[in-house]
Amino acid sequence: MKKGDHLFLVDGSGYIFRAYHALPPLTRKSDGLPVGAVSGFCNMLWKLVSDARDTSVGVTPTHFAVIFDYSSKTFRNDLYPEYKANRSAPPEDLVPQFAVIREATRAFDLPCIEMEGFEADDLIATYARLAREAGADVTVISSDKDLMQLVGPQVSMYDSMKDRQIGVPEVIEKWGVRPEKMIDLQALTGDSVDNVPGIPGIGPKTAAQLIEEFGDLDTLLERAGEIKQNKRRENIIEFADKARISRELVRLRDDVDPPVGLDGLVLNALDGPKLVAFLKGMEFTSLTRRVAEATDTETAEVEAAKIAVDHNEAARGPDLDPGEAAPGGSEEEDTPKKLAQRRAEAAVAAKIDTDAYETLGDIDALKRWCEAARETGLVAFDTETTSLDAMQADLVGFSLALPQAAPDTGDLKVRACYVPLAHSNGDGDLLGGGGTQPGQMEMRAALDEIKRLLEDPAVLKIGQNLKYDMLVLARHGIGIESFDDTMLLSYVLDAGRGSHGMDALAERWLGHSTIAYKDVTGSGRTAIPFAQVAIDKATAYAAEDADVTLRLWHVLKPRLAAEGMSSVYERLERPLAQVLMRMEQRGIQVDRQILSRLSGELAQGAAALEAEAHELAGETFNLGSPKQLGEILFGRMGLPGGSKTKSGQWSTSAQVLEDLAAEGHPLPRTVVDWRQLTKLKSTYTDALPGFIHPETKRVHTSFAMAATTTGRLSSSDPNIQNIPVRTAAGRKIRTAFVAEPGNVLISADYSQIELRVLAHVADIPQLKQAFADNIDIHAMTASEMFGVPIEGMPPEVRRRAKAINFGIIYGISAFGLANQLSIERSEAGDYIRKYFERFPGIKDYMDATKAEAKEKGYVTTIFGRRAHYPEIKSSNPQVRAFNERAAINAPIQGSAADIIRRAMVRMEPAVAATGLNARMLLQVHDELIFEAADDDADKLIPVIVDVMENAAMPAINMAVPLKVDARAARNWDEAH
Repeated sequence: MKKGDHLFLVDGSGYIFRAYHALPPLTRKSDGLPVGAVSGFCNMLWKLVSDARDTSVGVTPTHFAVIFDYSSKTFRNDLYPEYKANRSAPPEDLVPQFAVIREATRAFDLPCIEMEGFEADDLIATYARLAREAGADVTVISSDKDLMQLVGPQVSMYDSMKDRQIGVPEVIEKWGVRPEKMIDLQALTGDSVDNVPGIPGIGPKTAAQLIEEFGDLDTLLERAGEIKQNKRRENIIEFADKARISRELVRLRDDVDPPVGLDGLVLNALDGPKLVAFLKGMEFTSLTRRVAEATDTETAEVEAAKIAVDHNEAARGPDLDPGEAAPGGSEEEDTPKKLAQRRAEAAVAAKIDTDAYETLGDIDALKRWCEAARETGLVAFDTETTSLDAMQADLVGFSLALPQAAPDTGDLKVRACYVPLAHSNGDGDLLGGGGTQPGQMEMRAALDEIKRLLEDPAVLKIGQNLKYDMLVLARHGIGIESFDDTMLLSYVLDAGRGSHGMDALAERWLGHSTIAYKDVTGSGRTAIPFAQVAIDKATAYAAEDADVTLRLWHVLKPRLAAEGMSSVYERLERPLAQVLMRMEQRGIQVDRQILSRLSGELAQGAAALEAEAHELAGETFNLGSPKQLGEILFGRMGLPGGSKTKSGQWSTSAQVLEDLAAEGHPLPRTVVDWRQLTKLKSTYTDALPGFIHPETKRVHTSFAMAATTTGRLSSSDPNIQNIPVRTAAGRKIRTAFVAEPGNVLISADYSQIELRVLAHVADIPQLKQAFADNIDIHAMTASEMFGVPIEGMPPEVRRRAKAINFGIIYGISAFGLANQLSIERSEAGDYIRKYFERFPGIKDYMDATKAEAKEKGYVTTIFGRRAHYPEIKSSNPQVRAFNERAAINAPIQGSAADIIRRAMVRMEPAVAATGLNARMLLQVHDELIFEAADDDADKLIPVIVDVMENAAMPAINMAVPLKVDARAARNWDEAH
């Protein structure tokens, strides 16, 4: 290397983590290898190399190297064992990509350099010194403040994400000191990310002022007694040694003996076929096309066949430490919080103009939009249909929205369009009710074009409740690869803080009131189907949905990293959406004849109870009339506990009747039983046949992912979550859910999962030991509390312990437990007090959780999911008490919900790997339902059990084993 040469040094580890957090998870279709970070890294490196060769950064490099961290342990750990000790392990799906990214670097014909015992920054500092001494110039491709100490004559930095040069003036403007003083500044401020201690209470501005006043760190520490501010002076004197240690931790070593000399960093001409072959092997279609065009490569297919790299094997190579932590990137203005703020401000400030939306009526226009989406790399997408039932809805049209400026610039201009496909004029019997409106696109041509875009993994698709759109499109043979869902983003970030629907989010984050559905269709008797809405009005409504969704994404997505919620979203919510979509698509068979017979039995049972109620009341009355029932119970019979509602009627709520029944009054008990049977009949046995799909002959429930605060799923149309299982009548309804001929249903149910999570979270020795020894937990609790031997224990004693065990999880009160066990409130209170005496750790956990919720406004599951309780400090005692109980339960119920979510995400590939004829159909609380061929059930059950029992691993090493009971039968009840 000589004077006039120019060396580019890329902070490869920084590139990896920027790439990983900037893009959604992506897997290679052929083998499922995670490649999201690889894709982002390759795109960033290609842009950098292309721009550098075109002198877009002002210079053309003659030498080039990409520098990586070798592992998380370096010489700094010997100086200070706590260095980077609070760094969490990298995400599971990122670890196998480290080695593949190094392979990608070599495919670019760039030196890929790392060295044991040293960080990438040390190698960068060494190469910068060597190049400077040879008379060459150096550009460090990074924005990491740790590297700014290198800036000076012949050495500058370049932030490729913001297209910004960083020289001496930029360092001074940002930090208030010259680059050579950055070491002293960081020694004073420390770094929480790297666990560099620094001096408490000293921030960047204060540190810069002190360095300017005293000249350097040593002088400051010697003359600390001159500092006027008492607390600052005391801290600097007390923590002087920490500052000295910090200086050695942040000082970059520039005397490393690098594994490759400067002459080995010469930038060679790009080997187009080699790079294209690698990219094709990774299945990066868009980037492959761009590189092939730029390098005039036409032999990619041949070269791809020649290069055989086992990326999975490479990912297990010896050069990686699984504990490798994220590199720096902690510059204040680069933090996700700052970026989120800029994007949010831009999204709110940019005017939403529905008059500017385009209507696309010809295929060429759609092709231009799709190509623009490929160039931009992201697109918002939404469908318009004839029904909320995705399995039966017809497609009427779809909308797209694109950003007109790069997301990181702070500007946000959006253009949106609508593609009408099946709008009618309303005067006939066609879809929507009439002849076709003019100006629409031929459906098959439009779907063929949009299919190529939606299935392109290189383009990020953004939607709101995309699971619905996925199911609609799947019926047309279209999938969606690489996506973000704003509903799920909001749910992960703000569960418990309000609705996650698009209209509510638009109001909350954009201050924008969206066009209401009824504004375009009308309401009441004059309402028309969306398919009959005039296309100009449909365009404003539909394109606005895509526009708003894109803006919401710019507001919400950066918050994931800023608030530490990326893992929950990327490992639990996003991958689960497609799993649930396929489960909804499969549905489950329901036997009409069984339902018809059960309806008859329930009708007879309800009639008998009605006759019994009339006899007990001494007169006939309408059991379904709260007014008549209240007059009889509290007016004529004078039963205690009566209270009137605001309307002046006696309250006959379920709780009122249960309380009266618990006190031994027969009529309220009969009415409660009558209500249960009539509800079962109307809600299930009468209603379920109406949900049977006319073509599949199966019931397709819809799972709601963002409906509960704790992460539990709910379902609707029909609601299978609430089928009662504690009564014989309720269990009979499950007998109507059957397997197809030649198949069986398999029920796999977690055993007492919430109690197991409680034992783990609250660290209760007695519970942990009981679960480890496979002891009956309720019998053990009864024995602990009541001094009754487990052997020969009366069922009633165990039942009481069971009620307490589960009641405690839900914050049950003495009043509630008394009602449940039909005992005096004082006795129930004694039970609860004794329970806490025997298991003090549970009370400690409850108190600590309540305090955490009041301090932070939320509680956290073991996987990091947050459940917010903004009203936990309410002045209303009832509201406050409810929120306290919910907050205590949320980490337990939420962790259990996360475990089964993880199991579901892992289950599909595990089942597919067996090659068996089986599929997952339903999720109900702690239970998964499968359908499998008769001959495959015995082989499948061990696979299901293994996945479910190990679902928490390796992220969480449970202190108690998870246990799953699984069995096969012809119907759901028998299997359960």
